[in-house]
Order: sequence, then structure tokens, then C-alpha cells
Amino acid sequence: MASEWLSLFDDLYKAFGETALMVGVSTVFAIIGGLPVGFLLYIADRKLFWDNPLVSSVGSLLVNVIRSVPFVILLVLLLPLTQFVLGTTIGPAAASVPLSVAAIAFYARLVQSALFEVDPGIIEAAQAFGASPARILGIVLFREAMPGFLRGLTITLISLIGYSAMAGIVGGGGVGDLAIRFGYYRYQTNVMLVTVFILIVLVQFVQIAGDRLATYSDRKGS
Repeated sequence: MASEWLSLFDDLYKAFGETALMVGVSTVFAIIGGLPVGFLLYIADRKLFWDNPLVSSVGSLLVNVIRSVPFVILLVLLLPLTQFVLGTTIGPAAASVPLSVAAIAFYARLVQSALFEVDPGIIEAAQAFGASPARILGIVLFREAMPGFLRGLTITLISLIGYSAMAGIVGGGGVGDLAIRFGYYRYQTNVMLVTVFILIVLVQFVQIAGDRLATYSDRKGS
């Protein structure tokens, strides 16, 4: 029994390491790609500093298309892109490619929504004081929307944890792959229960940490 649990611990350690890699990489790309895309959609939609209906329509359509495709299908659709970028379609690094694409589109829409929640009067006041567009975007809007950005990032991170569980379908490994291989195919219910319990704890930790960061940012901004 002791050796069985020791082996299970080793498998869990490896699986969670793979999940952490997938979620970590895609979260970084969500921030790097999602923030500017969200700002771009907001600026084009509100006609703030830049009036470009084509960018607004095409960008919004592209984001909606990516978000509309179920992730398990997106995994398969982006296999050629993954092969082109990394030279392989197997492993947690390969699964990070479709995860990153989904994360950028998902977070970009949340960033845009957070920006729309900023009081337009604040922007008008900044413009009246002669603030440059870069200053309004980089300081005024960013600071005012920061709590929304953090809440959106929390939602994105939790969604990515769920998405990463599907990565085993294309050989990505991770917690989902472990639960399916041992908990489903081998009827090892203990593996399934332990995996689900740890995922619940992980998601609760991310949610609580994200809420506290957003609250702290909101108080600091005010």
C-alpha cells in the first residue's frame, strides 16, 4: 500500500508539473497578448484617439470566433500551427500553443469589458487637462481598470486550469491525462478523487488570491 501511494505521489507530482507549465506559459501569453488586444478593441470601439471601424469589426470577430470554438476542437485545429512553431504536437509545451491562443482571446475580451467599466468622465477630465493619449492609456485607464484586469486574469487562470485537463487528448499530459489514464481506464478511483480534490483546492486558492489582489488594487486606486 505504501509503495502504491508513493508511486501515485510521483505521478501526481509529474502531472501537476506539466499542468503548471501549460497554465504558466499560456497565462504569460494571455497577459502579453490579451492586454494590448483588449486595449485595441476598446480604443477602436469607443473611437478614442483612433477611429477605425475595420479594426474594430475584424478584431472583435476574430476574438469571438476563437472563443466560440470548444477548446477540445481548437486543440485539434491548431495542431499544424503547433507543429510549425515547436516541431512537435506532443507534450505540455505543445499543448501550451492552443492554450495560449485561447487565453489571449479570452482575456482580451475581459480586458475590453474592464476598460468599458471606467467612468468616461475620468477620461474627459484627463483630456481637458491636456494629457497625451499615451498618458491616458498607460496611466489613467490602466490604473482605473486594474481591479477589473486582475479579476479577469483570475477568471482566465481558472479557465486555463480546466482547459489544461483536456490536453491529454493530444498527448499534452497533465492532471487531466493522469485522471483519465488511471481513474477512468484503470478504474483507480482513489487517483480520480485525489486529483479532483487537489484541483478544487488549487482553484479555490487562485480565486481567493485573485479577489484579494483586486480588492487591494481597488483600495489603492481610490
